[in-house]
Amino acid sequence: MNRQLLNRKVVALFITVLLVAFNCAFANAHSLTLEEIMSYAFPSNLVASSSGDCVAWTFNLKGERNIWVAEGPQYKARQLTRYLLDDGQELGQLAFNFDGTIIVYTRGGVANREGEHPNPTSNPEGVEQAIYYIRIDESIPWRIGEGNHPVPSPKENKIVYNLRGKVYICSLEKDAKPKLVFKARGRNGSYVWSPDGNRLAFVSSREDHSFIGVYDFEKNAISWISPSVDRDGYPVWSPCGKYIAFIRFPGMTSVSFREGQIFSIMVADVEKGTAKEIWKCPNQTGGFSQYYPTQTLRWAANGNLIFYSEHEKWMHIYNYSLKEKKIICLTPGDFEVEDSFLSADGKTLIINSNSGDIDRRHLWAVPVSGGKLMPLTSGEGIEWAPVLTSESKDVVFLCSTAFQPASPAIMNLNGKGKRLIAPEMIPDVFSPKNLTSPQKVVFQAPDGWDIHGQLFLPKGAKPGDNRPAVIFMHGGPIRQMLLGWHMRGYYHNTYAMNQYLVSKEYIVLSVNFRSGIGYGYDFRTAPNQGPRGASEYQDVVAAGRYLQKRKEVDPNNIGLWGGSYGGYLTALGLARDSELFAAGVDLHGVHDWSLRGRRRNGGGWDISGEQMMSLSYRSSPVADTYFWTSPVLFIHGDDDRNVDFIQTTDMVERLRKIGKAHVELLIIPDEVHGFLRHENWLKVYKAAGEFFDRFLKQKPSD
Repeated sequence: MNRQLLNRKVVALFITVLLVAFNCAFANAHSLTLEEIMSYAFPSNLVASSSGDCVAWTFNLKGERNIWVAEGPQYKARQLTRYLLDDGQELGQLAFNFDGTIIVYTRGGVANREGEHPNPTSNPEGVEQAIYYIRIDESIPWRIGEGNHPVPSPKENKIVYNLRGKVYICSLEKDAKPKLVFKARGRNGSYVWSPDGNRLAFVSSREDHSFIGVYDFEKNAISWISPSVDRDGYPVWSPCGKYIAFIRFPGMTSVSFREGQIFSIMVADVEKGTAKEIWKCPNQTGGFSQYYPTQTLRWAANGNLIFYSEHEKWMHIYNYSLKEKKIICLTPGDFEVEDSFLSADGKTLIINSNSGDIDRRHLWAVPVSGGKLMPLTSGEGIEWAPVLTSESKDVVFLCSTAFQPASPAIMNLNGKGKRLIAPEMIPDVFSPKNLTSPQKVVFQAPDGWDIHGQLFLPKGAKPGDNRPAVIFMHGGPIRQMLLGWHMRGYYHNTYAMNQYLVSKEYIVLSVNFRSGIGYGYDFRTAPNQGPRGASEYQDVVAAGRYLQKRKEVDPNNIGLWGGSYGGYLTALGLARDSELFAAGVDLHGVHDWSLRGRRRNGGGWDISGEQMMSLSYRSSPVADTYFWTSPVLFIHGDDDRNVDFIQTTDMVERLRKIGKAHVELLIIPDEVHGFLRHENWLKVYKAAGEFFDRFLKQKPSD
């Protein structure tokens, strides 16, 4: 009897220990540090060699950017370069040479209008953007020289590249000296080798028009393809090398990506220099669908031209058959196509889209000649940037979930055998135990638009909690937040910040407001947006009202945060509705559209003329500064090339003069728009979290 009692006590004690351990583990799941949640290695720049089964990409691990490679059939990942500092020097534009033994790339950022390269460490020796190459069986990179956009020859170890609007050529050999390919008027770029490597097609931009040129290396001569008053671009060679296809827009200062224009697909006989129009967009929807994809026009097998268009109100890929003289949509339906990759034989496209899962991305295969889309991935993951290896036809791509950060992965062309290529780069902290899976929510704006969002609820959240909440707005505005880790580095970081806020017991709602992508042409081009009336602000207010109705939320403690366009909407919310939005963190936001229009030749929105200037001012936070009473934290790098630093300078001075709102600043000298240093991302997000803690959790007394 005593022994039974003793055994019961032991069992009870054991259960108690287990419960304590479980509770401790559960508590730890809610106390992630920002350093832990941003400890991922973000992959980008995925490319495949044109021969063999080798792929390469870059990993950004806490600011250390390096090239990694993997070779079939095992595809074991290995680091190739050894850049070991968080110095903010970008690494990208990867390309394999013709036989897959060498990778060329650029290191450093593009210069601004003053010729200054991004230098976020304030390095007194200065920085540059230069081109390098490295052999995949070595670890020593060789510097070629200043420049960007290297394009290897299809036949030998040479590259052409750009330096200040001029085209240079260099051999991929130690101590090789670059030389200017040719002298020509205008800014010359978008160069494409002919299949035999003897000629170079390029675009010569000349203010209000542009030409397609062809440089012949043997003849040392330039010929022009059907010159006109139009703006020609995106040249691609036919496989036989006799023809060039390109896209023609009406001549103007620049192609409008928001208003849209009619465009034409042209095909030129290279020897004759003449071109004919084979297809014309039936409406004014051209611009974005030619600008946004990595490759907007391609020459496929059997006389097929593949191109993107939005003329049926969704961004799709089309095939124009030169033999049959007809066009077909390869991806019909109410969804968007983003990335695509054409197989080496020119017969199969691998795409990613949000077909059937509008707030995610999945992979599909489709014959170039047309046919049913074959799904390669599905479920709760997100997949993008597919490439197809040349020899084994393996699909290599980038992927994520709500819990797993972005990672390279591989599968067969039939969608089987999916596995991560570098799982060792994902720390154990990224698990369902520690992170929250965002829920898809849809609410309605006052004018009837359905607005999608992702709702992050802390573990254990329940009605009556009275928790503080935060609304996040993306930038762009041509962006879309997803139900998991994002495919862009900037928004991969913002997703991490939203998860961090949830770990601090905030409820977070990420809002895909109108003017963003993913929901069709009409949603992206909704009337009266931005400087023309700020119609998308209704979606932010609707998000606030939605949260106020949720029983877990404290309706008096709802904050706003966002960067760039999201910073603009944050400031607009605080200026117009301080009673609804209790505090805000504004990262490099636009505060005065009219100021942007004056400083940036229309500001990308054609802001000009007295009437438009007046409307753009009224659509800006500066117009309602007098009513702004909620506390705000402004964050801005003073080398911002996207949003002028004066936008924050001007707004802060206005608020100081009125004296109604509490204003805090975090200014980062020499940092750009999308912060380049990991250290600065941590600094920014720590400051934002602490700011919300003080003004949403612990409101100061009057």
